[in-house]
Amino acid sequence: MARGTFGGRRWDESDVRVRPGKGSRPRTKDRPAHADAEFGMVVTKDRGRWGVVLDDRPDTVDKPIVCMRARELGRTAIEVGDRVGVVGDTTGQKDTLARIVKLAERTSVLRRTADDTDPYERIVVANADQLLIVSAVADPPPRSGFVERALVAAFVGNIHPILCLTKSDLTDPTPFAEEFAALDVTVVIAGIDDSLDEVEALIEGKVTALIGHSGVGKSTLVNRLVPDANRATGIVSGVGKGRHTSTQSVALPLPGEGGGWIIDTPGIRSFGLAHVEPEAVIRVFEDLAEATERCPRGCSHMGPPADPECAWDELDPGTATGRRVVAVRKLLGALRSNNEWEM
Repeated sequence: MARGTFGGRRWDESDVRVRPGKGSRPRTKDRPAHADAEFGMVVTKDRGRWGVVLDDRPDTVDKPIVCMRARELGRTAIEVGDRVGVVGDTTGQKDTLARIVKLAERTSVLRRTADDTDPYERIVVANADQLLIVSAVADPPPRSGFVERALVAAFVGNIHPILCLTKSDLTDPTPFAEEFAALDVTVVIAGIDDSLDEVEALIEGKVTALIGHSGVGKSTLVNRLVPDANRATGIVSGVGKGRHTSTQSVALPLPGEGGGWIIDTPGIRSFGLAHVEPEAVIRVFEDLAEATERCPRGCSHMGPPADPECAWDELDPGTATGRRVVAVRKLLGALRSNNEWEM
């Protein structure tokens, strides 16, 4: 028998205590199939509880099922707009709690970071068909840098962007709208005195997320589109930063037979794009991506003097592709610069 001496005492195997296992049942990585799970869309998220509207359950539209995240999902992020499978008590009665056990693959994701150096991606909304970028044309003044960054996030997130200009009663929105004409972005005017017929036609039957700085009239627009929404509205402060009037994202059903959803997001002051590579933006525009193949290695596509041999400079500025060069270079500039991400 092996023996040793430590601290003046002789030890052998009989002095070793073996801790018994916690149970005799073998551990397994198998997970329940949950074939009986009911699917639906996450419409609210708040401190570890999610509200879910179930498919084919119209009663849950006005009263979403309150759910927790099942243990087997671990710390899987579940966001407003996600398609999830739910089991447990789905009656929706008071004090009941169902469990989210499945997360469907996302068709689109709108992401941002706190700034351009932050590696942590924040999902703003999942599975949106469209992104309504709300910008006032005055009070506060429009920020092209924010719109450009929102466009980049929409393009790389597989979401169709729409620029929605508010407060058109204060100034002409045309000059600001023309800044984005070469990108073929749909622009709608939604001032307080303007009809919302065009906006309603675009969002009918679709899931549309709204983003914008605080104070641009986003909540006012939501209340006009969904009269029962009762979203809080606020005024713009004297230093140009709006008071944050929406603190949680929420999906709201659109009235009318056409259906659809509006996802109202909190007013934001920053839109970091640390997670986006320039190549991802260029791939969105097939004509420019094709021209890029003729560029020298390492070309940033920003043009002279940095890139004197960029193939984009050979494109005819009188064509749609040539005009798009200027617009996309602005997008790439917004992506590379951290100067305009904060309002």
